[in-house]
Amino acid sequence: MDASHPDFLTGDAVGIQKAAKLLHAGQCVAAPTETVYGLAGNAFNEHAVRSIFAIKSRPYIDPLIVHIHAIEQLTELTRLDDEQLSAVKLLAAEFWPGPLTMVLPKTKAVSGLVTANRDSVAIRQPAHPVMRELLRTSGLFLAAPSANPFGYISPTTAQHVRESLGIRCPHILDGGPCENGVESTIIDLRDPRAPVLLRPGPIGLEQLKDVLHLSVKRPAPASDASLAPGMLERHYSPRTKLSLHTAGSLPATHTGEAKLLLQRPPNADSQHTFWLSESGNLNEVAQNLFSLLRALDADEAIQHIHCEMPPAGPGIADAIRDRLNRASKR
Repeated sequence: MDASHPDFLTGDAVGIQKAAKLLHAGQCVAAPTETVYGLAGNAFNEHAVRSIFAIKSRPYIDPLIVHIHAIEQLTELTRLDDEQLSAVKLLAAEFWPGPLTMVLPKTKAVSGLVTANRDSVAIRQPAHPVMRELLRTSGLFLAAPSANPFGYISPTTAQHVRESLGIRCPHILDGGPCENGVESTIIDLRDPRAPVLLRPGPIGLEQLKDVLHLSVKRPAPASDASLAPGMLERHYSPRTKLSLHTAGSLPATHTGEAKLLLQRPPNADSQHTFWLSESGNLNEVAQNLFSLLRALDADEAIQHIHCEMPPAGPGIADAIRDRLNRASKR
């Protein structure tokens, strides 16, 4: 393979073993999760953690999510009272492995580099079989933010990682396209009696309420963005200007502009009309959102993207609206 390009590792036992050895050597490996591809490094290795921030050009004020293989590993990372542990167990029984991240009080073993010097740590047990096997084989806790330059569109395929990071990320474990297409839901459980949804994702607010039997708040507009990833006002952004419109109300477009619809239209009125789902299925919209935004951003003929927003609603609609709102900020 050309040494100037990142190395694709196969998502089988051989590739996972190679990736595990690289991680033990303090190197970073891009790896698939069910949400997006993550840039993984040993969370207990300072060199590896600093490399994650350097490769992404990510500020240290933006904390990392630590990925685990089994809930029993929480004792090494968190210090939980009985109420916190009860809430964690309820959510884990329903949603782990899966796209849910919990913010919990951390132990001293977790470096402040990982947590933006906060006393809490964001933890997730991913569901993707390749990432799960990598965690099990390596035996490591893996810090793994999205494998893209900070603030840019998250990657949902191995090729996206290669295009975004190039030789800065020399090792990519290929597990195919990501199933969910948007990052995990993040819930703050530091106060288990007053949980807060910090970032919407594939698991919706109502689902969390139903499991916890509690009201789940949303963060205040002035919430500290260093508490969890994905809370900055501008994030997931293409370089191309992105304007958002109520579904069904896109303006007429001109040369250099593109329409991005939720659903395939009966008649596409130009070569620059695109859609995120044939039927408007919001799970498909989420799965395809970042991939299509990347493709439009790479098209030099497009200087402005006009995108439909899904109506406000529970679950994945909330996550799509959140990502598009942050992506449109300049």
